[in-house]
Amino acid sequence: MALQCRLSGATIQSLKMATIPISPSSSRFIFRTTPQTLNLALFSRHTPPKAPPFSVLIRALSAQAVAAAPAAEISDNKVVKPQWKAAIDFKWIRDNKEAVANNIKNRNSNAKLELVLELYDKMLNIQKEVERLRGERNNVANKMKGKLEPSERQKLVEEGKNLKEGLTTLEEDLINLRDELQLEAQCIPNMTHPDVPIGGEDSSKLRNVVGSPLSFDFPVKDHLQIGKELDLFDFDAAAEVSGSKFYYLKNEAVMLEIALVNWTLTEVMKKSFTPLTTPEIVRSSVVEKCGFQPRGENTQVYSIEDSDQCLIGTAEIPVGGIHMDSIVSESSLPLKYVAFSHCFRTEAGAAGTATRGLYRVHQFSKVEMFILCKQEESDMYHDELIKIEEDLFSSLGLHYKTLDMATGDLGAPAYRKFDVEAWMPGLGRYGEISSASNCTDYQSRRLGIRYRPSESPTTSKKGKTNQATPKFVHTLNATACAVPRMLVCLLENFQQEDGSVIIPKPLRPFMGGIEAIYPKSR
Repeated sequence: MALQCRLSGATIQSLKMATIPISPSSSRFIFRTTPQTLNLALFSRHTPPKAPPFSVLIRALSAQAVAAAPAAEISDNKVVKPQWKAAIDFKWIRDNKEAVANNIKNRNSNAKLELVLELYDKMLNIQKEVERLRGERNNVANKMKGKLEPSERQKLVEEGKNLKEGLTTLEEDLINLRDELQLEAQCIPNMTHPDVPIGGEDSSKLRNVVGSPLSFDFPVKDHLQIGKELDLFDFDAAAEVSGSKFYYLKNEAVMLEIALVNWTLTEVMKKSFTPLTTPEIVRSSVVEKCGFQPRGENTQVYSIEDSDQCLIGTAEIPVGGIHMDSIVSESSLPLKYVAFSHCFRTEAGAAGTATRGLYRVHQFSKVEMFILCKQEESDMYHDELIKIEEDLFSSLGLHYKTLDMATGDLGAPAYRKFDVEAWMPGLGRYGEISSASNCTDYQSRRLGIRYRPSESPTTSKKGKTNQATPKFVHTLNATACAVPRMLVCLLENFQQEDGSVIIPKPLRPFMGGIEAIYPKSR
């Protein structure tokens, strides 16, 4: 029960923040979870309300449906009713069972293909029986229109009544079966690009290497030590205020974050991206429609208890929802967005030196790119996104490598994913700083985003004008700048023997001309 009190006329409503699970996203800035709740106090003056063959493969399996409602228990064999549905080509899945099964296996998915197909066959059988009974009921109704003996009419009345009762039961069964089929189908992941390596993360294929690790003539410090000596952040105070894995940025670190964001936005906007800031609380249904599974085992989403809302883990989610349930014109494509937001993730992963400091945190700032395009253009825009990322990191002077991630590392929506890992000398290893994913029409079929081809309308024999059939767009997302990881890279790679840190030249105009961060005078 929430504790309420009055403060200057305002009601303080204490809301427990529960966590709901999510499947791995297009980025591996996804962390493990432990049972955990957080409490937030919301201030309000009013009581808050309650709250090629592969192209075919893509089309068939990117239409999975997910229940949009908050988590509900299944009891007494009652099926949870999905609040929205996506068109799924179950016939194609059945006809291509082997390809779908192999994809599920390669991606280490827990999807139950056999159950999906079994439910589909049952649905077809019941559907046929429903159609048969409807036909018989119509025949009885037609017979009763004629002149009949009372006894004959009574027999037809009884027959019609029995048919109606049987039909009502079967129709209810059919609805429940369709709902169950939809809920099971949500677990089937997107199909996979034929060039993606099969296996776990270690099987990922190297695409590109830029630069080489910098050499130092002095003992290398990690970003935690550098930040402490330069008075750039405070983890201890944040732990008292908010809990572990939160932080205060201070002094030049604040300017560096703002510089990174402004510089990144400026550079990406040159590529015809529209800048956005986004809502940071969204409906759980939008999270689900983006292909995440908020009721899976590895939660990453903060869900506001007793509501249908969540804190976002990436701007991909609110940006993906902008054109939800709409048909855009072909001439407007591609739609290219670059969005700044704060991101919230429930658990920062396993403890240890590899995840210390800013590398894994609960809250961070991020600039995200998102593209909606025609189906035949998504591979091209995927290449464009990774090139933008590589150009950004190269201009900062970072040493990094780009990987074509293996099947076992792909989240359910991703058809293909490229990761960028930068060298972090203080940590003594490469760490992921970005990723770029092509989700084909997996998300758009859930979000209901289509475009109408600009073909000339046709006229039927009856004189009716027929417009071109709308098609689902393809969606892509990529991280342009995840601020904490970039701070780790900059502090560790550009540290100097005298304790200072050099600011890369592209960022200096956005920091008032500051060229370096120096130790404070004692």
